[in-house]
Amino acid sequence: MTLPVTISDVEAAAAAIRGQVVETPFPRASTLSEITGADVALKLESFQFTASFKERGALNRLLKIPADARSRGVIAASAGNHAQGVAHHAGRLGIPATIAMPETTPFSKITRTEMLGAEVLLRGETFADSYGVAQHLAEESGATFVPAFDDPAIIAGQGTVALEMLGARPDLEVIVVPVGGGGLISGVATVAKAVAPAVEVIGVQTETYPTMLAALGRAGSVPGGPTIAEGIAVEDVGALTREIVAALVDDIVVVSEQRVEEAMSLYLEIEKIVVEGAGAASLAALLAHPDRFRGRRCGLIVSGANVDLRVLSSVILRALARSGRIVRLRVEIPDRPGALAGVAQVVGAERGNIVDVAHHRDLPGVPLRDAILGVSVETRDRAHADAIVASLTAAGYPVTTA
Repeated sequence: MTLPVTISDVEAAAAAIRGQVVETPFPRASTLSEITGADVALKLESFQFTASFKERGALNRLLKIPADARSRGVIAASAGNHAQGVAHHAGRLGIPATIAMPETTPFSKITRTEMLGAEVLLRGETFADSYGVAQHLAEESGATFVPAFDDPAIIAGQGTVALEMLGARPDLEVIVVPVGGGGLISGVATVAKAVAPAVEVIGVQTETYPTMLAALGRAGSVPGGPTIAEGIAVEDVGALTREIVAALVDDIVVVSEQRVEEAMSLYLEIEKIVVEGAGAASLAALLAHPDRFRGRRCGLIVSGANVDLRVLSSVILRALARSGRIVRLRVEIPDRPGALAGVAQVVGAERGNIVDVAHHRDLPGVPLRDAILGVSVETRDRAHADAIVASLTAAGYPVTTA
């Protein structure tokens, strides 16, 4: 079978982009290995200048534009990371760039794309909407359209990630790859099956957007909707990527939104790195499917780090709540002076830290001379939270956890 991209294409891309993108670190993650039961190494594409692997393919495609066409500029459609890759390298090469982005794109990605010198057009609710707008503008203006994933040069550029991984760790058994439109996993699989055929290439999609699985006839409809992994939230995959994935990729697993959130918080707390939802999908796969990866040498592609700070703060607070390190209590107290101080004394005696208090007298069902306190308390862990609840109860304060 002749596929659209070969190992020679990827090797040529590696030579073309060498020195213009970062050869990112690929360290072993000892604590994550203990947590997952796998031997985990992290390919930190989040360390690229634009904090995403997308630079590789974007640059490789831009370098193929003839000199006489560069003055007419380039147009791309992107939810954020491809946009930044195109904007950054188009600016370096002196090529005008216009990017169509969905109106739902996080502010951080819009701002960063503009800072890199591209003109941003917010068009449509979805990537598909923006894609159509970008194609139309390219046809009208004569600019070169730079696809996000369904292009041989893009796929070959993304495949350079796997060349670096297998060059650094030839004993890898599994490479775990986030999957949106399929450009990254197509390039990775092209390299892996040519250089180390025994290496499994496993894709990861969210329950919200199992688009590649659906395209391969291995899933039903794509639910769509809000997702924390918007970088891999596409409504359709490419024709080229679907062909390559069908031929070369060993498996695609699905993870929940909660597992992606958990992976993001683990990266932050344990590895001290910020990772966006799509970038955390590979670790989420190991958390969601431990038996699939346990005991195996796994290379996880951390594909990007462009996450909105508001989203990141929500992920942190939700992680603290799930682990019991932030507990929200509903405490019934008599509505008289000193009652609030009494609750604070009990919590303080247990070394809990009150971070928020809401005092309610007018909630339905609250007796006339009583009140309800909504109290958020920082604790060491869930056992500590349970001890605080027990002490409040023993002190005569009826309490429930929210």
